[in-house]
Amino acid sequence: MDRIEEIIEESIQLHSRLPGLVPEITRAAQMMIDALARDKKIMFAGNGGSAADAQHLAAELVNRFRKNRQPIAGLALTTDTSVITSVGNDFSFDEIFSKQVRALGREGDVLVGISTSGNSGNIINALDEARSMGISTIALAGKGGTISEHADCTLAVPSQSTPRIQEAHILIGHILCEMIEDASIRIV
Repeated sequence: MDRIEEIIEESIQLHSRLPGLVPEITRAAQMMIDALARDKKIMFAGNGGSAADAQHLAAELVNRFRKNRQPIAGLALTTDTSVITSVGNDFSFDEIFSKQVRALGREGDVLVGISTSGNSGNIINALDEARSMGISTIALAGKGGTISEHADCTLAVPSQSTPRIQEAHILIGHILCEMIEDASIRIV
């Protein structure tokens, strides 16, 4: 029971520091809302647990978050196993997302790259590819790493604990979805 309480306390302590990210969360939400208002899409990419987060957040946009409304253009680049494995096999795992950005992304879209370490090569490559195409980039990361150098907006959770960062990423993702959904009622 002591370890369970420690884990809960770690999470509470980290979440208590997240209000420091409000300006960047607001900026990220506005980037996404602006893109959607121009009939663009939001793409998400991540590895492992962050891949699941990418799919989770895309689903919240396409289907619904809290309100029944028109679908919002959200796309997880983590779901097409044939594309991912063919690119990984024929080229490199570091290109699995950048090739999809090149194929599916359009100027004015937004790419959200999720990396708890802030050093995931395939996420950094995708952010770089997106920027070269005029796609706005947002990084969801933890403390450290070089990802902030590759993104227009970085939401860096002040932790190096992967599970705690992932918990905070979902909270931030849900905040973004709610802000987008509230704005989409006016956009649609």
